[in-house]
Amino acid sequence: MSAHPTEIKLHQQSRLLEITFDDDACYQLPYEFLRVSSPSAEVRGHGVGQETLQLGKKNVDILEVLPVGNYAMKIVYDDGHDSGLYTWDYLYSLGKHQVELWQGYLEKLEAAGGSREHGSEPEAKESGCGSGGGCGHH
Repeated sequence: MSAHPTEIKLHQQSRLLEITFDDDACYQLPYEFLRVSSPSAEVRGHGVGQETLQLGKKNVDILEVLPVGNYAMKIVYDDGHDSGLYTWDYLYSLGKHQVELWQGYLEKLEAAGGSREHGSEPEAKESGCGSGGGCGHH
């Protein structure tokens, strides 16, 4: 059985999305964590090993949350990212495994010499997912 949200709140000042599920599980997911964990092809790639490490997302804001049917939501971020559907199951899993997922992200960031601070992103590439160059999958 899949859990379904009973309440979703955006806390803009603390940059937290609070989501309560019908099994009484309640998670507070930081916007940055949601953004770097986006289920989009731009972030996750099209297979294992094709992930793109997200840099400079520490102060990202959520502009809008849009429902998608009865199974997911789309998040629009102030950095222009708006692809990827956050299914209820995916959000539940992010909440349940937040500590280890966040630690894994921080370790990858450190290993790559990256930063959470805005302005640390490399220059945008002109091809590939999310750039309009077309990887043929979108």
